[in-house]
Amino acid sequence: MKDILIIAHFTQAPGEPGNGRFWYISDMLADKGYNVEMITTKFSHRTKKQRTLTDQQLNQLKYKMTLLNEGGYKKNVSIKRFYSHYTFGKNLKKYLNARKKPDMIYCAVPSLDAAYVAAYYANENNIKFVIDIQDLWPEAFKMVFNKPFISDFVFYPMNRKANYIYNSADNVIAVSQTYVNRALSINKGIEKGLSVFLGTELSYFDKFAEENKVNKPLEEIWLAYIGTLGHSYNLNIVIDALSILKDKGIQNIKFIVMGDGPLKSKFQDYAKEKKAYVEFTGRLNYAEMVGILGSCDLAVNPIKSNSAGSIINKVGDYAAAGIPVLNTQESDEYKNLIEKYNAGFNCNNDNPQDLASKLLLLYKEEALRHEMGRNNRRLANDRFDRSITYNKILELLND
Repeated sequence: MKDILIIAHFTQAPGEPGNGRFWYISDMLADKGYNVEMITTKFSHRTKKQRTLTDQQLNQLKYKMTLLNEGGYKKNVSIKRFYSHYTFGKNLKKYLNARKKPDMIYCAVPSLDAAYVAAYYANENNIKFVIDIQDLWPEAFKMVFNKPFISDFVFYPMNRKANYIYNSADNVIAVSQTYVNRALSINKGIEKGLSVFLGTELSYFDKFAEENKVNKPLEEIWLAYIGTLGHSYNLNIVIDALSILKDKGIQNIKFIVMGDGPLKSKFQDYAKEKKAYVEFTGRLNYAEMVGILGSCDLAVNPIKSNSAGSIINKVGDYAAAGIPVLNTQESDEYKNLIEKYNAGFNCNNDNPQDLASKLLLLYKEEALRHEMGRNNRRLANDRFDRSITYNKILELLND
């Protein structure tokens, strides 16, 4: 039996909400007869609290889950967070040295500290090392702290770690081809790599959508946003676009914001200032979110310019819901998907007038909304259904 060690710094623990990639893959591997252990942290990045799990919760899993100590932090971008990751990496190193050597390490990237420790351990012990890139660090942090030359200097150590991790991999999996290409620009020994979107299992999505339907007034059009309310996202541009349409007499577009984050209060204050029709639901469990999203008419993906993001969580859920997307993200990979499938409109970044004009078109043209929504669901069937796409990951790990 093949012994596979999964290292996933940011994942859910039992009893926590989420639609985690590594939970799903761990279950799939265990069902195939692999001996699987997942290592993660006792500190929850989402709640910023230490986890307290019972043996009963852990024993319900199909695989072994090991939680290592980590100091914790309150802010996502802070010295304390970087030190917390460092301590988790130190504890991971101790654990690996005390553990029986696995046949393979399958490691999420980021965090860089944990992945660096895993890469070094794999190299020293001739263990197959496969990485799965969820985000690009330090590129993502430069969105928050973007000072020419200074940023490059500050993040140089992180960049070196990232390059070491990429170069150490025997194979590369990532949530987008953009991220695969970043790793392969360093690791010339890998010919192709594998891009598998985060996605969701469509049968479960549809079940949640049916069971959690909400009553929507017939006279309203609902525009959805799901995800973090943080520095990478520009909800103000959406509020500005709604304000433009309101000045034209259109007041029945409701913007439903599902999620939480450090900028929530600022977005709420801006919505009040503009007297926009916005509802902030806060963080929801996945089933509740799907129920609301499935009742919406449109979705928006308002990502700031120069973001390191590519094919992110929310766009898979938008596709599963079968609603058209108004997209400001500059990622060529996602823009090309929108155009190829005719699943919505790409809008000029930081241009509320352009966003408002395309929102107005979809507001007026019900037939176009439904057509683009069907196209987006077709995209979900092709590229976002985990029950199909994640089999490629299993095939790669098996090979």
